[in-house]
Amino acid sequence: MEDAKQDRLERAGWRVGDAGDFLELTPEEAAFVELKLALAFYLRELRAAQGWTQTQTARRLRSSQSRVAKMEAADPSVSLDLLVRSLLALGASRADVGRVIARAA
Repeated sequence: MEDAKQDRLERAGWRVGDAGDFLELTPEEAAFVELKLALAFYLRELRAAQGWTQTQTARRLRSSQSRVAKMEAADPSVSLDLLVRSLLALGASRADVGRVIARAA
């Protein structure tokens, strides 16, 4: 958001923040959310780079298309463990996963 717009909103009595502020997340919770989103985005990016559909990806993971969709959306039912294991199964290296985690930090 532009500084001028933020100043106008704050002068009008609005509070400006991010989703973590709105949800009253602790710094640890916010970091966890960012990490999960980064891994989910990387899964989608990796799938797209290979030209695979969610169904094709699901077959490679011995899962379902709906589960892949949930993984890519960082659904609350998806664990970090599942995201990391899936990325590795799809050909991402440990270094690739590490870079994603480092960028999310």
